[in-house]
Amino acid sequence: MTEHDGWFAGLDPGDTEAAADRVRGGSADSSADWPALAVDEGFADDESEYYERLHDATMAAASAGVHERERADDKQLIHAVRAMDDCERTANELAERVAEWAGTRFEDAGTGVEYARDLAERTEEPADPSEARLVALAERTAALADEADELRAYVEETTPSVTPNLAAMAGPVLAARLVSLSGGLDALAKQPSSTVQVLGAEDALFAHLRGSAPSPKHGVIFTHEYVRGTRPDKRGSAARALAGKLTIAARVDHYSGERKPDLDAELDERIATVRGVDGDGAGSGGESDDGAATDGGDGS
Repeated sequence: MTEHDGWFAGLDPGDTEAAADRVRGGSADSSADWPALAVDEGFADDESEYYERLHDATMAAASAGVHERERADDKQLIHAVRAMDDCERTANELAERVAEWAGTRFEDAGTGVEYARDLAERTEEPADPSEARLVALAERTAALADEADELRAYVEETTPSVTPNLAAMAGPVLAARLVSLSGGLDALAKQPSSTVQVLGAEDALFAHLRGSAPSPKHGVIFTHEYVRGTRPDKRGSAARALAGKLTIAARVDHYSGERKPDLDAELDERIATVRGVDGDGAGSGGESDDGAATDGGDGS
């Protein structure tokens, strides 16, 4: 577009899609009398019609942008890991209902999803309609658990292609959960490590901010062996070290996508130091080993 062109120069006035593409891809070095240019070029009959068509074009451009973003790989991963968690949670809740109901029918009633599977696979014909409904519920419970397993397999297969360094360092499922809790890989890459450290512990963090609880040491990263497997008095330092390296991994994945195995080795070395050092184990920046998360750098 030159300084003498309008945004929609040469376009068919009725082609909203082409106008939307122009909005998404166009730029101008300076402002101009765009309505007058549009009228001169035949895109609109008058200023009022120009603004109507501009509204339609910008709305179409925004809709296309949202649709494109929602189809991005990290957004699809978010849907998958959330669906997996929903299926697992619902299957476990239904398994409790199955167990309670089955306890009124069978002396050998068990508990959990596995019992629901066993009940669903019974070969005996139901004795009455009540038992038939119980077996049907067990079948649906087992099906939900199966779906959760299949979604987990999909997440484990897909995450390394979306965020290779984070998946290698955190494991595919934890990496996907971090992306989900942040709302996307781009959002995760912009988080300070202190925020990554407590993702998933929002209730505890808000309670701390209200003054009714201590600062949480970690959120979902507790499931990582480097935090869970470190003795309690060192978990704060381990969580900070892990969060720092995960933050760096997320940034590398978002901005370059290049696999950097050196990050894994750096994390291994840092955790070995945390687990092996005597004393208070304070990390960089003079933080105490209570693991309280503070705003700051990467914690690397």
